[in-house]
Amino acid sequence: MSIPAIRAANVEEQQQTLATMVLGFAADPLVRWMWPDPLTYFSRGPAIFSAFGGKAFASFTAFVTNDFAGAALWLPPGVKGEQSVVERELSATIDASRLGEVRAVFEAMARYVPQDPCWYLPAIAVDPATQGKGIGTALMAYALERVDEGGTPAYLESSNPRNVQLYEGFGFEVIAEVGVGAGPVVYPMLRPGAHKQ
Repeated sequence: MSIPAIRAANVEEQQQTLATMVLGFAADPLVRWMWPDPLTYFSRGPAIFSAFGGKAFASFTAFVTNDFAGAALWLPPGVKGEQSVVERELSATIDASRLGEVRAVFEAMARYVPQDPCWYLPAIAVDPATQGKGIGTALMAYALERVDEGGTPAYLESSNPRNVQLYEGFGFEVIAEVGVGAGPVVYPMLRPGAHKQ
C-alpha cells in the first residue's frame, strides 16, 4: 500500500484531524488510564487533544495524510499548549478521586520538557483501521524534515512503550521513565538539534 500524500491541515480541517487523534489513541495506555469511560473519552476527546496541540493548526504544523488516516500535532519553538484549557478539560472530565494523581503525572512529565527552544510533539496518531502500514513513520519523516531545517531539538513523551523503538529510529533518546501512582510509565524523549540521519 502506498502512503497517502502528507500536508499541513488547515483550520477548517481541525475537527477531522482531531477525530483521527481520538481514534488513534483509543487504546493508548496513558490516555485510557486517564479517561477509561468510553463515552467521556469519545465525546470530550477532540477538545482534550485540541487543548494539548490545537495551536498547531494556526502554526501550519498539524500534519495529516490526505485521507486523514494519520495526523500529527507539532508545536514549533515558541508555541505552547494552552495550559489553562488543559486544566479545565482535566477538571471537567476526570473523576475527582483520581484528579490529583493525574495532575501529578503531568507535573512529573513537565520536569523533562526542554527549557531551550525546541519542537514539541503532543500527539501523533493513526486510525486503527490503517495502522501497521507505515503511515506513522511517514508522518514522522515528513515533520522531521521541517524540524531539521532549523537545526532545533525535538521533544515528545511516548505514552505507549511499543512506540519507543519507532522514535529511537528517528534519533530520539529516552531521557527518563516517568511513573506516578497507578498510572502507566511514560517515556520523555529528546532528539538533539541539527540531527542528520
